[in-house]
Amino acid sequence: MLRRLYDWTLAKAAHPLARYWLFAIAFVESSVFPIPPDVLLLPMCLARRAKAFVYAWICTAGSVLGGVLGYAIGALAFAAIGAPLADLYGGAAALDELRLMYVEQGPLIVAFGAFTPFPFKLVTIASGAFGMDFGAFVIASLLARGGRFLLEAFLIWRFGAPVQAFIERRLGLVTLAAFAALVLLIVVTKGLL
Repeated sequence: MLRRLYDWTLAKAAHPLARYWLFAIAFVESSVFPIPPDVLLLPMCLARRAKAFVYAWICTAGSVLGGVLGYAIGALAFAAIGAPLADLYGGAAALDELRLMYVEQGPLIVAFGAFTPFPFKLVTIASGAFGMDFGAFVIASLLARGGRFLLEAFLIWRFGAPVQAFIERRLGLVTLAAFAALVLLIVVTKGLL
């Protein structure tokens, strides 16, 4: 089932309305869809390298707006569905701990989920469920998702097919290394200020 969904998503890269599919897939991936938009973004960038950055921005816009939907799902449905399930399975204490983490490190949690292969939909829904500041959520999502998709577009634009193959084989490692570099930059910048 997942492989068919992956192949279906990949096939949209050749569709005449591919940029609309890219926006739609990035949108739904941020709240419910299991296949990341990179599956569509990378071949589109490779096919039309001059438009790589346009595609990255389309993907970012769809992803952040979809993240807002995920946030709304968490904010509106978690109390009715998620909290009772957590209580039923004895997870109320873990939820309180996670809520405290969101209060203390919400933007960093969102940036991690948005930039790495971690399922962003879990982060968007949790952000709404735990009442993370909406403005901080949107800014962190925009910066991290934009950073991820623009980095991928830049690499494809600059290096072409060989980097696409590398990214597809090692997406987790590539994004984790880039996220670690981003965190290091923030830590160093805060230390200098």
